[in-house]
Amino acid sequence: MGSEMTNRLTVCALGATPYREGLALQDAIVRARADGRTGDWLLYPDHPPVLTLGRGGSGASVIADRGALARAGIELVDVPRGGDVTWHGPGQLVGYPIVALDRVGRDLHRWLRTLEEALIRPLARYGIPGERSQGRTGVWVGERKIASLGVAVRRWVGYHGFALNVRPDLSGFSLIHPCGLPGVRMTSMAELLGDGAPGMSEIRSAVSNELATLLGYDGLDEAPPAAARKFMDTPATADEPGTGTLPAPGQSTGGMPKW
Repeated sequence: MGSEMTNRLTVCALGATPYREGLALQDAIVRARADGRTGDWLLYPDHPPVLTLGRGGSGASVIADRGALARAGIELVDVPRGGDVTWHGPGQLVGYPIVALDRVGRDLHRWLRTLEEALIRPLARYGIPGERSQGRTGVWVGERKIASLGVAVRRWVGYHGFALNVRPDLSGFSLIHPCGLPGVRMTSMAELLGDGAPGMSEIRSAVSNELATLLGYDGLDEAPPAAARKFMDTPATADEPGTGTLPAPGQSTGGMPKW
């Protein structure tokens, strides 16, 4: 599954995935997609608490000092997506669509707007009025941000993606100025809906189906984690950035950033 070139989107819930392993896995599947060895994928990792800093950001957006982060076991990882700093952790739906961007006419703005729409529509089903904010990528509920986006592109394959706050511990965002915006308040589906908030598998299914509809796939195929991780067994060529091994701290995985 996921190895044939069909008009279907392969969805994989990876389960517990260390952040650097998720980077390496994206590298491997992006390489396979660009080489025509697989179709499009949508990966859903469950990351432990981590801070990620995109190419559009700086350490000034991190409020907590590095020593405090280290004592809490929270790593700060430089990543090749666009944007500034964000937090990932349990209760957050992180999605990495690895998609050949011919589907959106190689239009990066259209790609971002499509990802936003794939989150806005499911939120509306639960009575949450998610919306865009002029000049600020992501999904907002009034002045509170409920989802962040940060993408990268390599050989016209999009990767990285979105993070929707379903039921995370929002105190993790107190470590940073989320997305480099001092004073921004983050929210979640659980904060807005209480006991009516969906479970992770329910909202994951809703988002996957919306994205498939928006991008014109014939349907979804579900794949086990092993089917995705097998791509890490294929080594990169000498001229291709990224490897099937875990990136070392401070090592970029390549790609062109876009926020």
